[in-house]
Amino acid sequence: MSVIAYESKTPAQTKEDLGPAPTEEEALAAVRTLLRWTGDDPTREGLVDTPKRVIKAYAEWFSGYKEDPEEVLARTFEEVEGYDDIVLLKDIRLESFCEHHMAPIIGTAHVAYLPQGKVVGISKLARLVDLYAKRLQVQEKLTAQIAGTLDKVLQPRGVAVMIEAEHQCMSTRGVNKNGVDTLTTQFTGVFKDDPNMEQRFFRLIGR
Repeated sequence: MSVIAYESKTPAQTKEDLGPAPTEEEALAAVRTLLRWTGDDPTREGLVDTPKRVIKAYAEWFSGYKEDPEEVLARTFEEVEGYDDIVLLKDIRLESFCEHHMAPIIGTAHVAYLPQGKVVGISKLARLVDLYAKRLQVQEKLTAQIAGTLDKVLQPRGVAVMIEAEHQCMSTRGVNKNGVDTLTTQFTGVFKDDPNMEQRFFRLIGR
């Protein structure tokens, strides 16, 4: 399926557009305000340290804004003895947050590329998934960003990405449909142009 085009805007540019980041005290005050809005008392014993815990958790959950995705793939290797077949990392655990409700998105990513003279360390593929996932996201954009960055930096003969994930904005609220996965795909190069390569990718990930 077609998804949103890759965004070239870097995290640094985004921060400049937004101006100075809120201070830690402003972030703590915002959490206290939300606690009060829910109807609870942020000064009671069980909640007095909650704002500190929340902003610490947010620093982890949204750490992807602090890294440049292209730098993750910058170091490549050409000594691969002529290897020119699919490189695939499947079943990559994915944890993100919906940008519409800030509810968790939990699922799996499968990432493959067909190298053209150079490869990247396999851990970097998982790190690229994490970098984009640890931002406020929609799954379509996340899928396209991973594929677009791989295609731009490695310039392989093709890239294939599939994400299957459950959105808790749908499973824990609204229509309350638990156990429903959303599947998104993005193909470039030979994976897009050659149906046999697309089918081979699906067979390799067991779909």
